[in-house]
Amino acid sequence: MRNAIGILLFVLGFSLTSIGQDKIHWISMSELEAVMEKEPKKVLIDVYTNWCGPCKMMMSQTFSNPEVISYVNENFYAVKFNAEGNEQFTFLGTNYENKTYNPANANRRNGTHDFTMAIAPVNGKVAYPTIVYMNEELQIISPVQGFWKAPEYLPLVHFIGEEIYKTQTSFDQYKANYNK
Repeated sequence: MRNAIGILLFVLGFSLTSIGQDKIHWISMSELEAVMEKEPKKVLIDVYTNWCGPCKMMMSQTFSNPEVISYVNENFYAVKFNAEGNEQFTFLGTNYENKTYNPANANRRNGTHDFTMAIAPVNGKVAYPTIVYMNEELQIISPVQGFWKAPEYLPLVHFIGEEIYKTQTSFDQYKANYNK
């Protein structure tokens, strides 16, 4: 009986450990430069807000997809960045903060962080979610705005992760011919 309980606990523990590993390994902006020094990789920064419905959908539907998780963890450093949060950090020698942050609005619309304005605008406008992709030298490849379902997102992350954007300028053409 003890052996059966021990085996059951071992299997249960192993299963829970496996489940815990089935998610994207998110890091903060403060950690990014240090990990890049050890092992350079491409970077994706999820620029989100606490109040944004499509941001929550991206987390629950897209970033929880096993194929997305596997590809992102293998090919990118994934950073979660609250576009209206109060995190202060230095990135590439520049200090960033949210000078207009209001703690009373922590879970509502708030002031926009300096870093959001530096990396996330598309045609001069910021929208959430925006995923900002960077190369191994921390140069912006592209900010991409909007909610993407996992089947739509996989071609995009491959397009960037495999550097197809360097030789094929049309993502739509690549997506039309995308095979997993």
